Amino acid sequence: MAAQPTAEDVDAAARTLAGHVVRTPLLPSPALSARAGHEVLIKAELFQRGGSFKLRGATNRVRAMTADERARGVTTISAGNHAIAVALVCRAEGVAATIFMPRAASAMKVETTRAQGATVDLESDDAAEAFARMDAFAAESGAFVLHPFDDPAVIAGQGTVGAELIQDLPAVETVIVPVGGGGLISGIALAVKARRPQARIIGVEPRNSAALTAGLAAGAPVRPEVTAPTIADALTPPTAGVHTIAICAQLVDEVVTLDEDELRAGLRYIYSEAKLACEAGGAAAVAALLAGKVDAAGPTVVVVSGGNIAPADLARLLT
Repeated sequence: MAAQPTAEDVDAAARTLAGHVVRTPLLPSPALSARAGHEVLIKAELFQRGGSFKLRGATNRVRAMTADERARGVTTISAGNHAIAVALVCRAEGVAATIFMPRAASAMKVETTRAQGATVDLESDDAAEAFARMDAFAAESGAFVLHPFDDPAVIAGQGTVGAELIQDLPAVETVIVPVGGGGLISGIALAVKARRPQARIIGVEPRNSAALTAGLAAGAPVRPEVTAPTIADALTPPTAGVHTIAICAQLVDEVVTLDEDELRAGLRYIYSEAKLACEAGGAAAVAALLAGKVDAAGPTVVVVSGGNIAPADLARLLT
């Protein structure tokens, strides 16, 4: 695979993933369509195995590993969804996995990861420290680093979300995507723009963790000027990636940020109107549409990227 992934790499990933991941549905949303004044559909990645889109990229990367890389085991860092995905695919492929998660990671996500046989390290105060601990572990052990978003094979795997939605809705005009490190939106942009260049690709970040916005402004991975706790815990990388910034600078039309009240309103709306129990980060695209932050027109797809949230946490955010 080239240093920077291409639309052809996304097509190859789709062939690799066939039979290993769920082809998630594109669901009509009468409530969102009425609210927006045009057709809106939901790409329901919360129905993916492992509860998020992350299984796509993790599976594509692990299945491309050499025998030597597999023997050394995998290590990665994650706030939760990538951890679950890596644990799932490594268990299926017989590869040892050691995953570094921030101490404040969701207890449900930690336990789900451990239940799949992965070793979990919870000694990091935040994502930046988890990255540092992972790098030190990889240097000492020789484990293969499976980057959560800035790996060409991971990006290509995530891009199969875009390949599916453009097959299901060839006339799509706008695609709105939650953003953490940028792997999902990069892959979707590669797939969608190759088939429908006029479609607009819009990213949505928490204002308290706008790593892609900072990276696009700087032209390189940098920490956001503002970092604070956010209910969208899945969207909190220390920086965006080298590959993801380059792809998004070329193919993504706009990135918007949301405050905590706007994120919470999106979660409540999709739960009450679409009956989808997703996590706050997963509902970010819906939240942006509701908040009027996106100038969407024509058939629009909002990607609901994950549903790994403990019932008690969901109840707290809904009340």
